[in-house]
Amino acid sequence: MTIGFIDIFQALIDGILFGSIYALIGLGFTLIFGAMEKLNMAYAASSIGGAYVGLGLATLFALPLFVVFFIGPVAAGLLSILVYLVSFRLIPSTNHLGSLMASIGALFFIDEVIIHETQGSPLTFPELGIFAEAYFMFGDLGFRGDLIFIMIFGIISMGVIIYILYYTRLGLATRAVSQQNIAARLCGIPIHTINISTFVLAGVLGGFAGCLAAASVGVISPLLTIPLTIKGLIASVIGGLGSIRGAIIAGLLIGGVENFFLLVRGVNERDIYVFLLLFVFLVLRPNGFFGNEINRD
Repeated sequence: MTIGFIDIFQALIDGILFGSIYALIGLGFTLIFGAMEKLNMAYAASSIGGAYVGLGLATLFALPLFVVFFIGPVAAGLLSILVYLVSFRLIPSTNHLGSLMASIGALFFIDEVIIHETQGSPLTFPELGIFAEAYFMFGDLGFRGDLIFIMIFGIISMGVIIYILYYTRLGLATRAVSQQNIAARLCGIPIHTINISTFVLAGVLGGFAGCLAAASVGVISPLLTIPLTIKGLIASVIGGLGSIRGAIIAGLLIGGVENFFLLVRGVNERDIYVFLLLFVFLVLRPNGFFGNEINRD
């Protein structure tokens, strides 16, 4: 099959639109790392878990399916609180490896609970209403309505997060904690309350991302957890750990790269090139787009 310029451009556009989901997940990793300088490996699992809870409650109580997109993020926020209490609050703050391993354990625990309750089978997930059926043509290019909605929603969510961080008292306290934990504590800032608030904020954001990811493919499966975790981590590393704008740009970049190589190399090889992109950044620019400078020995 001959691949033309229009095909490549179309693949890049679709990938960038879908990449807003990776940007949201990467943004969640970045928020938590920025506040605590620790990685929450269970973040994407909480996001997908929230989407499952939303779908389960909507089905159990015969609620309109669009309610899933409201229940899911709330459930993901509550799951994030549990992950924080178990994997971070109860472990000494100086034990970074302990928190990392505990969050990995939480990831597998949430994943196994989902597999146990669903027998590992994918479940039909509600689509984005009229957006799922919409398709817009612009010359030779076509745009899926659901991907456009995901992109718009992602931009709005990112804008809300930036507003909270830079224009509210909560954001000021969060940035104070991330920059100087001890000084913030001496100023009377409740460190653990701020950390929980950050986890809830990131969890709600991830819950939306999990619902949007499932809606874009029409099904939800525990198999979504690991790919979202990996792509979100790669986005936060390439963007620069702790950098909000870096996570956003890197997430969109990953979506474009992934979809481009899906077109030219097929589904079996697309992820290889995403990891290759990560490797290139780790070698040539280990601090990412906007991260703090890293000195080599």
